[in-house]
Amino acid sequence: MSGDAEGLQRSVWKCPGEASSQPDYLPSATLAALWFRAELLKRLRAFFDERGFLEVDTPILSADTVVDRHLAAFSTELPCGPGRPPRRLWLQTSPEFPMKRLLAAGAEAIYQVAHVFRRDEIGPLHNPEFTMVEWYRAGDGPEQGMQFLSDLCEAMLDRGPAERVSYREAFARHVGLDPLTVPTEALVARCRALRLAVPPGSAEDDRDTWLDFLLGECVQAHLGRPRPVIVYDYPASQAMLARVRADDPPVAERFELYVDGIELANGYHELLDAAELRRRNRSVNAQRRADGNAALPEGSRLLDAMEAGLPAAVGVALGFDRLVMLAFGATRLAEVLAFPMGRA
Repeated sequence: MSGDAEGLQRSVWKCPGEASSQPDYLPSATLAALWFRAELLKRLRAFFDERGFLEVDTPILSADTVVDRHLAAFSTELPCGPGRPPRRLWLQTSPEFPMKRLLAAGAEAIYQVAHVFRRDEIGPLHNPEFTMVEWYRAGDGPEQGMQFLSDLCEAMLDRGPAERVSYREAFARHVGLDPLTVPTEALVARCRALRLAVPPGSAEDDRDTWLDFLLGECVQAHLGRPRPVIVYDYPASQAMLARVRADDPPVAERFELYVDGIELANGYHELLDAAELRRRNRSVNAQRRADGNAALPEGSRLLDAMEAGLPAAVGVALGFDRLVMLAFGATRLAEVLAFPMGRA
């Protein structure tokens, strides 16, 4: 999910599986699908409003961006006047940073329906511009966060409450290995034994790459069938901006919702330690350089907010387009988007 996607010919942006028989000035979704989408958005807002959440609106363009190994952000330059260098700004891959700054300012329960942008993400389940629903509630821990996510999923999809399974259990069940303790060489050996088409250039000592590959190839298709499932307690090396709990071995207090084998939401018991976030940012940028990608800015106003005091909270990001797709019974995002990138 890295590389330079800018400047490609327009025809390259045709979404895989998108019908080409219609003129591309027409929407890819039917009007019935767009009516359904609008009604689901009303229901989603009512769900949050009934629980006392404040809807917020934060900038799409910002000086800060999430430092992630695999996310590729769009950027632009803001002219700053004669004799002054332009300012680099980023289209947001998530509204995470400004929403946490609102928590630091005293907000307690907030949500946002935001357009976010990620380069190089295009396909039946990906569009470079998509709609994310993100929410935070101060005082919640992992149990409350997972229950809230299950309640939301049940209200939107009417498929019953989500069951829960640990990352360790899901991996052991479908791969036959303990992902928290097995040597990396055993992960590589399992991929070869299963004759999986390993991505070229995969380093044999890059543990998380092999874990992610096996999860995607052997585990994910089984998740969320027939009921939605929340996978929790990820490897500590995949904490992102979540806390790490000092179990033996340690685990990240992170959870994800899957429905019909599709990842729908990602949640964290939020990291509060600014020094630890700085350390993670340095580590991620080192990985990005090793992958051949540019480093991202490590300083941010979020770090300033964390140093001033960020309250304990759980935050969750949910892909709204995928939610609509599943609720509508579609199989591609293009069926529930008016104008995906191929027609934008």
